[in-house]
Amino acid sequence: MITEHQYQRLMKTQQDPPNVRKAAMKAGMHRHTATKYLRQGHGPRKPTEPRTRRCADPVIELWPEAKRFLEESPELEAKALFEHLISKLGPELAALPARSLRTFQRRVQAWRRHHGPAKEVFFPQVLNPGEFVQVDWTHASELGVTVAGEAFDHLLCHAVLPFSNVQWAVPCLSESLLSLKVGLQDALWAFGGVPVGIQTDQSSTATHQLKRGEAARGFNTEYLALCAHLGLKPRTINRACPQENGDIESANGHLKRRLKSHLALRGSRDFASVADYALFVAGVCRGANLLRRERFTQEGATLSTLPEVRYPEAEAVVVRVSSFSTIRVKQHAYSVPSRLIGLMVDVELSEQTVVVRFEREEVLRCPRSTHGGARIDYRHVIASLVRKPGAFAGYMYREELFPGTAFRQAYDALLSAAPANTTGWADRHYLGLLALAAAHGENEVSAVIGVALRTGELPLPDWVVPRLLATPAPAPSMCVLAPELGAYDQLLAGEVAA
Repeated sequence: MITEHQYQRLMKTQQDPPNVRKAAMKAGMHRHTATKYLRQGHGPRKPTEPRTRRCADPVIELWPEAKRFLEESPELEAKALFEHLISKLGPELAALPARSLRTFQRRVQAWRRHHGPAKEVFFPQVLNPGEFVQVDWTHASELGVTVAGEAFDHLLCHAVLPFSNVQWAVPCLSESLLSLKVGLQDALWAFGGVPVGIQTDQSSTATHQLKRGEAARGFNTEYLALCAHLGLKPRTINRACPQENGDIESANGHLKRRLKSHLALRGSRDFASVADYALFVAGVCRGANLLRRERFTQEGATLSTLPEVRYPEAEAVVVRVSSFSTIRVKQHAYSVPSRLIGLMVDVELSEQTVVVRFEREEVLRCPRSTHGGARIDYRHVIASLVRKPGAFAGYMYREELFPGTAFRQAYDALLSAAPANTTGWADRHYLGLLALAAAHGENEVSAVIGVALRTGELPLPDWVVPRLLATPAPAPSMCVLAPELGAYDQLLAGEVAA
């Protein structure tokens, strides 16, 4: 004899065409038993046998009032309504048994099945192979990834082919057209072909022109040029309708869960560089795609040929060097050699790097600044600061002029030792240390400053210079042993004689 619960599970797991063996296994019964109950059409309790209550209904006094509340607000949570009714209808109901809540919840569920509001209907879509690729960005800081020990606040540019669900993701710093160029093209090259179109939402300036007060949002020119180069037809979903991009929205969560698992298996969330982390993400995507190779084989045959060359992934701009010896690119400041003040320079801006050239000569290459920060190299401005030390105290980018912990500690030590009623004494001496670092090397000056701090000396430039210029001790000489070739001749002659 099986239980009613087993019978209900058997009926629930039935498939069309029916698979009795599989359904019986899930319901915990023999295949022959499952076949018998399927033929008779009902479980151990006959359809004519009504369910009888063994005890009095514990919520019968609550139900008329509960029904009134549900008719006015069908979305009410059963537990909250139960607590409200108990507190409202008197302390005598506070003694209801603990099972009363579950009974009340079942009563509310039954009412909603017969009288509740209509539920949202989801409409399955017919997906054609090679029709389009969906692209979206998802925040990935929750992964806890660090690069060289520093927290890596980043996003993932994620692309999915909905028919086969193969995917590709690339770490990026922002939801920008630059990251889209890299992420989309890396994905297409990983897929080995180009679908008919690309589908995105309307919330990003990477793809759309977002203008305040205008409802219509058109594609921006650079995005259309990218699509034309790759042979993609751009299309978008309606505003505030993420369900229309359901495949990529769902895949975002699955990808991050998969990455969390692989990071745990890796045993560390720290990577030597962003490139190493990108290789890790690519490996996880390849592993996931192997599970979908059957569907992808069908879809891959419908993809068009990749273009011969990739679309340029860096943005080229021309800017003028200000009197501050800085340039501004995408609202971020970068310092350049002061000899270029007033001149126009060419800037190549990629997702990770900024390269500045003057008359084709590279004058600066540095990581791209993020979150409103600036990239100021003290070597570019130290000569002017030494002549005008009073500008250091209120310099807008003052914090950028501490290239390492040793320099910051040296400045703090100078501030503590500054004579009373003096202004700028510590600033002048600290700028002298920066000038020495620009002339003799940052690591060399930092090492001497470290010696001063450890021995309790004040790291004044006059104290640093003689130790910086001290002649290093000569390396110990070693006598080079030159082998005597005649000994080998004698050895060989002895072996022949023997």
